[in-house]
Amino acid sequence: MTALETLLQKIINVKVIAQELDYSEYMPLDLSVNNAELLQLDLGNATTFEEFIQNKLALNNSKVGFGGYNEERNLYKRSTVFKDSDTEERNIHIGLDVWIAAGTPVLAAIDGSIHSFANNANLGDYGPTIILEHQLENLTFYTLYGHLSLESLTNLTVGTFFEKGQQIATLGESTVNGDYAPHLHFQIIHDLGAKKGDYPGVSSKNELAFYLKNCPDPNLLLKIEN
Repeated sequence: MTALETLLQKIINVKVIAQELDYSEYMPLDLSVNNAELLQLDLGNATTFEEFIQNKLALNNSKVGFGGYNEERNLYKRSTVFKDSDTEERNIHIGLDVWIAAGTPVLAAIDGSIHSFANNANLGDYGPTIILEHQLENLTFYTLYGHLSLESLTNLTVGTFFEKGQQIATLGESTVNGDYAPHLHFQIIHDLGAKKGDYPGVSSKNELAFYLKNCPDPNLLLKIEN
């Protein structure tokens, strides 16, 4: 286990959406290539996909869906962001998704300041995105919040400090969030390199070992038990 993973495990009482929703109201969602239900679904239709998720939550008396770390998916096949003629397909998710309605408050996972932000507006991309920088126990690392509302980027300033649990944004609708059912893509990044406002959230098989090491499982921090 890396020093960052050990640190993440020590931090408690973390929420990245709607503080009032208890983790007992969350349910895991399987969006992998192994889920036969998804073969009957038009994954390119954000409305259809949102209805699928809402039906799943209702059947399980839940309010929030979560999961997806190190999950191979077919969701990305429609977009050249993840595959063009010269590159290996990127289809393994390396963040954690939290599925809930647009407009839901997004919270800073822990104390941190705005490192960068951007509207990654390509089909299948993050849409509005915020990256926070954290310094804790002599470690510097980052958290990425993707698929936000456009309003979330209004009047932001690099360096602005947010306390743990403070609202930093709201979730966006499919029209602005890369054309997905509303959700938060939450990712932990050890070394951001020179990137600003963006970082890969999906990996190819050949690069997976690097990204799993550089982007540890967000549930080490969130501790959603379900």
